[in-house]
Amino acid sequence: MSTKPIKMPSATKEKDSTKLKIAVEMLNAPNKVPQLIELDQSQPLSSIIQLLCKTWGLPDPVNYALQFSESNNQNYITEKNRNEIKNGSVLRLELSPAKTVQDILAKINGVEADQIAALSKLSVLSSDLTFALEFINKKGLTLIINDIENGKFKGKSLKYALATFVELMDHSVIFWDILENQFINKIASFVSNQAIPQDPKVIQCCLSILENIVLNSSKNSQVEKEITIPSLISHLQNSQQDSLIQQNAIALINAIFCKADMTKKKTIAATLSSKQVRNVIYENLIGTGEFPKNNTKEALGTELAHQLYVLQTLMLGLLEPQMRQKAESQEQESQEKIKELRKIAFEGDNNPNIEITMRRPVGSYSKDFKKLGFKCEIDPIKDFNETPPGVLALDCMLYFARNYPEDYTKIVLENSCRADEHECPFGKTSVELVKQLCDILHVGEPPSEQGQTYHPLFFTHDHPFEELFCICIVLLNKTWKEMRATSEDFIKVSSVVREQISRALLASPKNFDKFRQKINQLTYAEITQIWQQERTNREVWESHARPIVELKEKITPEIVDLIQQQRLGVLVGGTRFKKFFSRSQRIKDKFWFVRLSPNYKVLHYGDCDEKSTPSLEELGNKLPVAEIKCVVVGKECPHMKDLRGRKITPHLAFSFILKSAEVTSLDFVAPDEQIFDYWTDGINALLKEKMTSKSFENDLQTLLSMDIKVRLLDAEGIDIPQDPPQIPDEPEDYDFYYENN
Repeated sequence: MSTKPIKMPSATKEKDSTKLKIAVEMLNAPNKVPQLIELDQSQPLSSIIQLLCKTWGLPDPVNYALQFSESNNQNYITEKNRNEIKNGSVLRLELSPAKTVQDILAKINGVEADQIAALSKLSVLSSDLTFALEFINKKGLTLIINDIENGKFKGKSLKYALATFVELMDHSVIFWDILENQFINKIASFVSNQAIPQDPKVIQCCLSILENIVLNSSKNSQVEKEITIPSLISHLQNSQQDSLIQQNAIALINAIFCKADMTKKKTIAATLSSKQVRNVIYENLIGTGEFPKNNTKEALGTELAHQLYVLQTLMLGLLEPQMRQKAESQEQESQEKIKELRKIAFEGDNNPNIEITMRRPVGSYSKDFKKLGFKCEIDPIKDFNETPPGVLALDCMLYFARNYPEDYTKIVLENSCRADEHECPFGKTSVELVKQLCDILHVGEPPSEQGQTYHPLFFTHDHPFEELFCICIVLLNKTWKEMRATSEDFIKVSSVVREQISRALLASPKNFDKFRQKINQLTYAEITQIWQQERTNREVWESHARPIVELKEKITPEIVDLIQQQRLGVLVGGTRFKKFFSRSQRIKDKFWFVRLSPNYKVLHYGDCDEKSTPSLEELGNKLPVAEIKCVVVGKECPHMKDLRGRKITPHLAFSFILKSAEVTSLDFVAPDEQIFDYWTDGINALLKEKMTSKSFENDLQTLLSMDIKVRLLDAEGIDIPQDPPQIPDEPEDYDFYYENN
């Protein structure tokens, strides 16, 4: 009997990979029966189209092209993207981009009905890069710009024309600097002239266009001339409660704010900090939780949350010059502020010794400065030489003294009467507190592309940072008393106060009263209990006893396998990522979804919206795991090579380097560090590489600790020795006697 193995012919496999069975249909052509054909991927598209036209009896095959017919993908098929065609796909035979552009350009200048239909179709097709390039090359974009400038488009035509312009410019093939002032003025007029009602889509597009002009061209000054901040604020309370209009209005305010010089920034900030404007922002975007009229407030969109975060960051950024500025001994203004601090504390109406204080000679002020808690009582201005917080600390202290004189005087006088070892030095603690607040709130740092954390209470006061300081300095003194701290406990008290502030802000209080209420609940005892609980939950077994070390070594492979299965489970469940241009610029409201097949062999990915979770069947693109060569992260990623000043976070970027010569990498920017760690760990596990993320190390240590504690439950209360007990010497003989009673 022959035992020679049967080898399957390779030709069959090769044939399956290049030939696909697909269907082709023609819309609006009921007499054209859809064709079922075998598509040879090695054959030019022009030949395939020629055969289809011949079957249907269509003349001039050059005027036709194939299109995808999926709901989320209706792009033209070219030689570059034909590899996206899958077995069983349904394609459409449509007029070619060149022919379609020709027809649309002819109808744009026709009667109103034809013009609206043509522009409506154009606004949809412009999202396809192939069509967009053809339209731009035929001077279509120039025509759209000129007709908008001249006011030719009205009503629906204007809506579709603006949508078309936005889509065409989103492809980044044309620079924004091509736009003339006349066009910018026209777009601005639609936003600022609210006497003439406009379609919400028109306002959305105009706001988006103006934002891009400010950020991406040298014509930002022209936008600033034509658009006022109050006119943009009015769009936040639009009658339709359109969240996209609100989002784009805030984005434009942020763009103007970001590009302005310091003088203009202060003017804009003054406008935004006014009570009237703050109320509009708060009531229409943040709210008090009572918004029956606004259906879009069920869940604040991620993009709107991002824009509020950017606005908050830019407003806090105005404190950076004060935070970076050292106080100089020769500077008269700082000297006067320190004198005023002393005067309010010791010469105020509440001071019972006011007459004695006022008769003191100037030289005795050093005693007062010591009572105020300055480190350098001879020249207290030296306390503000450290940056951060610089003179910002002095400004906050003076704000507290002026606006809360009773609390200020109480703190100073109470501490000046305590025994030296228990006094809470107001000056020293204030400087440290302002430094901590700057760090917690990231003052002076530019807004990141991924940031979404904003604090509602910062939109309820015209001096939010100073107001926050006033609450926290009172808290600090309260905590100092609760801890019965001495000057040696300064660092410990600071760490407790930082925890109190961070946890109170994490609860997102709606206003400063809610913040004050929350932070007063977080007493020193409460923080200590929280820390103890967390320490118990995350405690890593720190014993160096050899039995524990050996037990760890034994169970570590099991734990690593468990973590690997969890990571792969996350990949199978899939993740939504934000889309980026190749130049690392985030695309607003554009997402794609990636998930691993249950057999761990193929990655499926494709476009999605902000809330959907597509199934494997809905994700049209596939990448075999075997095609992945390795994973690179951070600035080593291809899409992070040239950031060109972009405010993107490279430490959340990762790329799969592929073995394919055509597509060299698949690039991602994770929404947070956890997703970044899970995906890099998961792919490394599939590639048989070591998982190296921080999350992996934390999970490994946590699970090891838990597993060991469970295994040692029976040994509870028994002291495990550092080394195993010594084995005793063998007995002289084994003639043991047992007595059974």
